[in-house]
Amino acid sequence: MGEYTLNEFIQKTKQDEQENDYFELETPRILEVNLTDLVWAKAGSMISYTGQIKFERERMFEHGVGQMFKKALTGEGAPLMKATGRGRLYLADQGKKITIFHLNNETITVNGNDLLAFEPSIEWDIKLMRKVAGMMAGGLFNIALSGKGRVAITSHYEPLTLLVRPGESVITDPNATVAWSGNLTPEFRTDVSFRTLVGRGSGESIQMEFKGEGFVIVQPMEEKQPTNLQ
Repeated sequence: MGEYTLNEFIQKTKQDEQENDYFELETPRILEVNLTDLVWAKAGSMISYTGQIKFERERMFEHGVGQMFKKALTGEGAPLMKATGRGRLYLADQGKKITIFHLNNETITVNGNDLLAFEPSIEWDIKLMRKVAGMMAGGLFNIALSGKGRVAITSHYEPLTLLVRPGESVITDPNATVAWSGNLTPEFRTDVSFRTLVGRGSGESIQMEFKGEGFVIVQPMEEKQPTNLQ
């Protein structure tokens, strides 16, 4: 049904007035943060808020000197903003589907462009994919998140989780790879002969190979990486 009276539309799409969890999916593509202190979020992801909330761009030394140099090397590949105060904050990223994870002293590695928000209790570290830097425009950067707390990631459409088993490699397209279990370290392989056989360009000739035991999350759409390395 796509036709409503104004009252019908308001009732169908209005925000949930009940007190909810710290992270709550208001819709499959809008994250509600019931903020009482602070949250880290992708810069530019705020679409609305109520209450008294202040937004700050991540400062140069916010997460220490080591993170500063990594972010300089990746060309601010994963810009973050800090939202502090009390109120309801609504986040979204280009209409992408949002998934919330509750980490319990676990680690997940997320493609830098697919990280939407995380609690301040979560520890994070930028992982530079140096081996692929020369093969792709800008290379790849990923963020390892660990500890106890909530993490929100995004994907184009419905994500698919692939299980990695010992002796059975899982191969993915880097531009379709969203996240993977923290114990896995992907290797990069390239085969120029695939360029004329697969897909729309040279990107498909670069692949990520996962070995061991864990999982990989992929999305049904390639997301072109921003240029981060010169």
